[in-house]
Amino acid sequence: MGTRSAQGSAAPPSMRKDRLRNRDAILDSARRVFIEQGVLAPLDEIARRAGVGSATLYRHFPTRDELVFAAIERDIGAIGEDAERRRGSPQPAEALQAWLIELVWHLRTWHGLPEAVIDALNTASPLATACAPLQQHTEALLREAQAAGAADPGATAEALFQLATLLSWGADRYGDDEAAARARTEQALRGVLV
Repeated sequence: MGTRSAQGSAAPPSMRKDRLRNRDAILDSARRVFIEQGVLAPLDEIARRAGVGSATLYRHFPTRDELVFAAIERDIGAIGEDAERRRGSPQPAEALQAWLIELVWHLRTWHGLPEAVIDALNTASPLATACAPLQQHTEALLREAQAAGAADPGATAEALFQLATLLSWGADRYGDDEAAARARTEQALRGVLV
């Protein structure tokens, strides 16, 4: 179904291309600004760098959560592929640990993202929806480790995902590099992995 103009006729293809180009420019700008300034960066700065007005940004992304979700959606897909590759490992405890380390570091990539994820987990926001596959991957890897007797049978995927976001938040707040975030995560998992 095509976009309609004010007169009710289908929008010309050039308008649809402009809309798509604006959306892509906003997302590229958001990724750069979020990396530099964190996910709480001013949205006006994102619009300015994208070469669009604030109204255009809000037409595409009415809330900050929607923009953050769209900006990280590609990354979530990539990290999900990493989790899928770890499934069925002959060493499920190591696979689970490697996944959680990757998750902690990935959430730490943008300043403020762990806190935004923690805030979103108990809401129906787009960011909470984005986290659902990450929680599902955590659950699948945890079940494999539990089935092999390599993880605490009482551990839950929800608790592990929450632990990962808290560790990521700590890594963000303390300014951990990747090695420090890895060490922090390994130490926290000593009570989960058998």
